[in-house]
Amino acid sequence: MGIMKEILFLAHRIPYPPDKGDKIRSFHILKYLTESYRVFLGAFVDDREDWRHAAKVRALCAETCLLPLPPLLGKLRSLVGLCNGAPLSVPYYFDRRMATWVEKLMVSRHVGAIVVFSSAMAQYAEKFSSLPRIIDFVDVDSDKWRQYAASKRWPGRWIYRREAERLLRFDRRIARTFDRALFVSQEEAELFARLAPESAARVMAMENGVDSGYFCASAEYPSPYPDDAEVMVFTGAMDYWANVDAVTWFAGEVFPEVRRRRPKAFFYVVGARPVGAVRALGGREGIVVTGKVPDVRPYLKHARLAVAPLRIARGVQNKVLEAMAMGRPVVASPAAMEGIQADPALVGVRVVERAPDWREAVLAFLETGGREGIGNREFVLERHSWEVSLARLGRLLEAV
Repeated sequence: MGIMKEILFLAHRIPYPPDKGDKIRSFHILKYLTESYRVFLGAFVDDREDWRHAAKVRALCAETCLLPLPPLLGKLRSLVGLCNGAPLSVPYYFDRRMATWVEKLMVSRHVGAIVVFSSAMAQYAEKFSSLPRIIDFVDVDSDKWRQYAASKRWPGRWIYRREAERLLRFDRRIARTFDRALFVSQEEAELFARLAPESAARVMAMENGVDSGYFCASAEYPSPYPDDAEVMVFTGAMDYWANVDAVTWFAGEVFPEVRRRRPKAFFYVVGARPVGAVRALGGREGIVVTGKVPDVRPYLKHARLAVAPLRIARGVQNKVLEAMAMGRPVVASPAAMEGIQADPALVGVRVVERAPDWREAVLAFLETGGREGIGNREFVLERHSWEVSLARLGRLLEAV
């Protein structure tokens, strides 16, 4: 490639550690970009624990601008959106220091392209229309807010509905002016193309991958579970509303009957920052809420199956792909499987919606001990590789 090109990468959250959905994707994008470009990274840090990873991120980049963003401050900034008609997520992520850093960078360096991760960060790249710009929306977030509105009471319903409308308007503007708009699945790309037909030609999918070397059941891990326990496991950030809704529904509608019929059944909720409603589940018989764990792989390897009872979801669920890469059977809702084109003949995956069907699917995998999950790993290796997915981004950057 000769002299290494320079690129600006803007992300709404520091792309490390790759321990939750958006940070897994942004980290792999960052790592991929650093293989061919000198990368200038601008990102916010909204979790004080993540500052200890700043040195690792800086080591990957030519220069970084990492700014603190306590959630309370972000919410106060969002109030600006109520006054000026903007979607609340845009002022949430506005910081004059970030804007100044980007503007100075554009004057002092030879940045050849801009990659933006999440639409709220596009505000820092809008004025640089002479440069190739790629926006990774990841999901159609406006439709997520629309779904939230349908399940909330006033005033939450009004706020979420407003955010759905204003964010879609903002995202359509960004998609019209950027060179390419990426989404995590073909379904998400097609949905946005229908909502923003004027930009359909610029919209494409770039699917999530799985680090199949890391998520590999052949490695030895001690079991974190009691002897003879028949475990179903849910993994994910437990302060995220859709995950909270999923595990509370499963704990109430599915698990009690499973536990009655198989007294050794346990439901493990594995993930950082469990909110009060999730912690309370740990007081029920057979349910364990772990909080943050140093490594999720032992919990996946030694579980009979993984469950993903998401009722509201967007894009590709990494939790599903990771469980499949570990060779575990998966029972998932249609929403959780929306972005994963699993072969209907794949015996290690059951997609169910009604509570009675959930109970029967879970009981079936508990009965067999999870042997059906072996083929799930082969599916992931064939269909969900980061190398294949990110090569698409590389081709786009070379073409624009």
